[in-house]
Amino acid sequence: MLNPLRPYSARMRRLLRLAEPDFMAGAVESWQIAPADTHRVYPASYLPGQIDRIRASVFASLTEAISVLTRDGEERESPTMGWRFRDIDLVDGVLYRDGAEFHLRNRARRFGFAFQPQQAISGALYETWTTNRWFGSWLMEALAAWPLAQQSGHALTTAVAPRSGSHAARYEKLLGVVPERLSGDVHFDELILFGDQANNADKIRRQVEIRDRLIAGRNIVPVPGVFLLRGKGGDLRYLQNERELADRLANERGYLVVDPMAMTVDELMNVCGGARVITGVEGSHLVHGIIAAPAGAAIVPIQPPDRVAATLKGLSDRLGQRFGLVVAEGNDTVFTLDWHDLALTLDLFD
Repeated sequence: MLNPLRPYSARMRRLLRLAEPDFMAGAVESWQIAPADTHRVYPASYLPGQIDRIRASVFASLTEAISVLTRDGEERESPTMGWRFRDIDLVDGVLYRDGAEFHLRNRARRFGFAFQPQQAISGALYETWTTNRWFGSWLMEALAAWPLAQQSGHALTTAVAPRSGSHAARYEKLLGVVPERLSGDVHFDELILFGDQANNADKIRRQVEIRDRLIAGRNIVPVPGVFLLRGKGGDLRYLQNERELADRLANERGYLVVDPMAMTVDELMNVCGGARVITGVEGSHLVHGIIAAPAGAAIVPIQPPDRVAATLKGLSDRLGQRFGLVVAEGNDTVFTLDWHDLALTLDLFD
């Protein structure tokens, strides 16, 4: 059963500034689920001077983020991996093995050491800290990894059941996602984790299958583009002239302007499934559009200069979509974008 000393030993290691052991190195078995391969990638389309506006990035170093956005040619993609562990404890969102830890979510308890009643179980987790932190990451990564856990025979998640009528609940319904949900502290007799970051052929296949299932049976009508409003929802990334840009796209280019929070998943799939362009402030809400838009569609996130992210580029690559880079002026939370910068960037895809 759960070993009460493991969280304390991990905390003591940090206090003593000792090197952190590699959690994956403790696997009793590792295997290749899908092989490495080579994937053709195309650079983002952007106007002169846009790269120079980028001051900081998230989820990767500035150099790595710019590389992902601008690389052109054949890229070697890593394999999809599986790791099997024995005798693992899950305490307050953190996995522990002797001397090592792996975080799945932020701790709810200050020190994470006040043990609750536990169970012993075996199975496969398809989540990560990132997918538990951001809805967009869950939508584009956890749902793609779900089939891997499902194939193991016992798919598990620490995420609570989504609220009835929520976007997450509908996505799970449409995609047949029915994991066993864990609550409290748990001891794993056996645990399987996955390494599924690479855009190899198998992940591309799974992502395309998700799109096909989400738009199956719908009467999809082509539209020039969809602008997905963000406003001040979620983590603050406020485009001050968002409504002005949206209105001009609607009036001058025939774009549909939608508020994802005011629409159901089915409405979003119907609207975005035929969009030639998906645009709006970079963030989780754009993933609704990207995962439904057809191959060849242009994905143009409006990026804050102090918070440029390349993660949506990876998703659009999997779906055979084109990608645009347009960087606003301001900081990471409040910024503006000149209409001509957006309009001329969109013109690159005509």
